[in-house]
Amino acid sequence: MSRNDTPDKLYSPLFQAVQDSQILGDSKTFVDAIPKVEPANIVAEYLRQQHQPEFDLRQFVELHFTLPESDDRRLHSDGRIPVREHIEQLWDILTRAQDDVQPHDSLLALPRPYIVPGGRFREVYYWDSYFTMLGLAESGRLDMIENMVANFAWLIDQVGFIPNGNRSYYCTRSQPPFFALMVELLARNLDESDVHTRYLPQLRREYEFWMSGAETLDRTNPTCRRVVLAGDGYLNRYWDDACSPRQESHAEDRELAPEDPQAAAEMYRDIRAGAESGWDYSSRWFADGMNMDTIQTTEVVPVDLNCLMYKLETVLATACQQAGDGVQQRFYENRAATRKQAIQTLFFDADAGFFADLSLPELHCKPGLSLAGAYPLFFELASPEQAAAVASHIHARYLKAGGWVTTLVDTGQQWDSPNGWAPLQWIVYRGLSHYGYSEEAQTGARRWMDNNLKIYQSTGALVEKYNVEQPGVLAGGGEYEVQDGFGWTNAVLLCLLGELGELGN
Repeated sequence: MSRNDTPDKLYSPLFQAVQDSQILGDSKTFVDAIPKVEPANIVAEYLRQQHQPEFDLRQFVELHFTLPESDDRRLHSDGRIPVREHIEQLWDILTRAQDDVQPHDSLLALPRPYIVPGGRFREVYYWDSYFTMLGLAESGRLDMIENMVANFAWLIDQVGFIPNGNRSYYCTRSQPPFFALMVELLARNLDESDVHTRYLPQLRREYEFWMSGAETLDRTNPTCRRVVLAGDGYLNRYWDDACSPRQESHAEDRELAPEDPQAAAEMYRDIRAGAESGWDYSSRWFADGMNMDTIQTTEVVPVDLNCLMYKLETVLATACQQAGDGVQQRFYENRAATRKQAIQTLFFDADAGFFADLSLPELHCKPGLSLAGAYPLFFELASPEQAAAVASHIHARYLKAGGWVTTLVDTGQQWDSPNGWAPLQWIVYRGLSHYGYSEEAQTGARRWMDNNLKIYQSTGALVEKYNVEQPGVLAGGGEYEVQDGFGWTNAVLLCLLGELGELGN
C-alpha cells in the first residue's frame, strides 16, 4: 500500500462513522483492517445502506473487512517455565515473516522478517526495535538484527525517514532516532568493518530528515519542523507533518480538541508530536504539568532527543571517516561538539542538579523533570560533577520498590508515576554504570527484574509497562489496556539477567 493511501482517505465517510462511534473498541482496530473488496465499492455500498432502518454499522464492517486477530493467548505461559525459556519462545511468536503485499492494507510491507512488540502493536515500531535488538543479541539471533536494520534502511529509502511504525497512517512522523545505535550494535556483533559505510547513505538521510529546514533559520525565525536554532548551533524537537486527529486514536483526539479549528489543529499536531516522542503521553509535554488538554509538545526541546541526535552525529562522523571523507567527518564532529556543549550547559539545571527539557522560545529549563535526564549519562555526555548530582537525584527520588519511576507526578498518563518502562530502566542502569555508580545501578535493575518476575509468575506474561510503586500490581494509565508480549520488556530483562544473574526463576 502507498503511504498516501491512508484509511481516512480510502474510506471517508465510513472511516469517520466507525471511528467516532467506537464500535470496535480500540480505534486502532479499524485502521489495521484489510478490505475484502475495493475501498470505493465499500464506501459506495455504505452510502447506499447507511440510512436504512435495519442498518448495523458493526455488521457492515465485519462483512466488508478482515479484522486483525490477537496473539494474546500465545503470548502467555503458565508461569512455571523459566522466564528465559519463555522469552526465547516469544521471539518466534513475535516474529513476522517477510510481508505479503495486500491491496489497500495500511501495512507497509517490509522485505525481511522482523519482531513486533505484541498485543495491539502488530507492526514494527522504531524505537522499540533498538531495545528488542539488544535482547536478540543476547539470544544470539544476529540474523534477525541484520534483517531489522535492513528493513529500517529500506524504510528510509522508500519513505525518506523511519516512520513511527510500518503503517501508512504513521508516515507523517518518526520516533526517537535510534537507527545510529542499531547500526553500531550490528557492527559490534558482526565484527565487520563495512557496516557503518554500508548504511552511511541511510544515516545521512536520517540526519537530513531531523535537520530539515535548518538552512532557513535565523534569530527572527528560530524553528522549522523538528529543528531549532540555538546560538551558533542547532537543537531538535518532536513534530508531526499533519495537524489532524491521529487515525489510530481518532475519537480520543477529537474528544479532547477545542471547538476553534485553529486551536484544534495546533493541539492535534502537539498530540502527534507526543506520539513521535514515544512518551505518549507524559507530563513532560503539558503546559501545566498535569493535564492532557494543555499539551504543547512542539514547544519543548527534549534532552533525550538531543542526546540521540548527538549520537547520530558521532556515528555519521565515524562512518565518514571509514569512507575516507574527511570533510564530512569534520562537519559531523563539529555538529556533535556544539551539541555536546549545549547539553552540558543549556540542558543542565544546576539548581535541580538534573538534566531537564527546555522550553521555547527562551530555551530555559522546564521545571518538570523525568528519567529522560539520565540520557546524558547513557551517552557519557555529563561531566563527573553533573553525573554525581544526577545519580544522587535518581537514587533518592526515582528509585522505587519495583524499579525506577518515569516521572514524579501521577497524571493518569502511562509515561508518568507510578509506571516504569523497560527502555528507561536500561538507559538509567547503563548511565549510572558508565560513571561508576554500580551499586545504585544494580539496586534499581534488580528491583525491576524482580517486579517483572512477580508479574510473570502471577499472570504468565511479560508486559509493556510496570507499576514500580507497587511491585506485582499491573500498571495502568494511558489510552489502552496494558499490552502483553512484550518486545522491549523481554529484551531488557534478558540482558539484565545476562549481566546480573538469575533472580528466583
